[in-house]
Amino acid sequence: MPTSDKFKLVKIPTHTDARGSLSAVEMKDWVDWPVKRVYYVTGVTLDRGGHAVRGEKKIYVCMQGTMTARIHDGKQWHEIPLQGPDDAIVMEEMCWREFKDFSPGSVLMAISNMNYEKDKYIYDFDQFVKEAQGN
Repeated sequence: MPTSDKFKLVKIPTHTDARGSLSAVEMKDWVDWPVKRVYYVTGVTLDRGGHAVRGEKKIYVCMQGTMTARIHDGKQWHEIPLQGPDDAIVMEEMCWREFKDFSPGSVLMAISNMNYEKDKYIYDFDQFVKEAQGN
């Protein structure tokens, strides 16, 4: 299990019976910030992510299928296999994120504390490291 003070891997409670599965993300169980944006990624043909976002707090939920998250916390890389519907990453501080190895039909959902603001995004990894380390 990866260890970082900026993010953690969590298990979303999933209840399964003859009708199927129900997974519930109770925000109060994981975070104390308001949700401003929810989006999801489907039909993935190439790697996703490759950026960091200033001031963002986020939950990534692997809703279906499998994928691998690569998270850099400003100090080191962490590679985290995710398998839906109950694997999630709670990111409380700015991290660089990349997602790869999506299985066919996989779905990745993101829950964010902020609306999309283009000027908050960092697409240069070296710049991210400098900011994450306070330089």
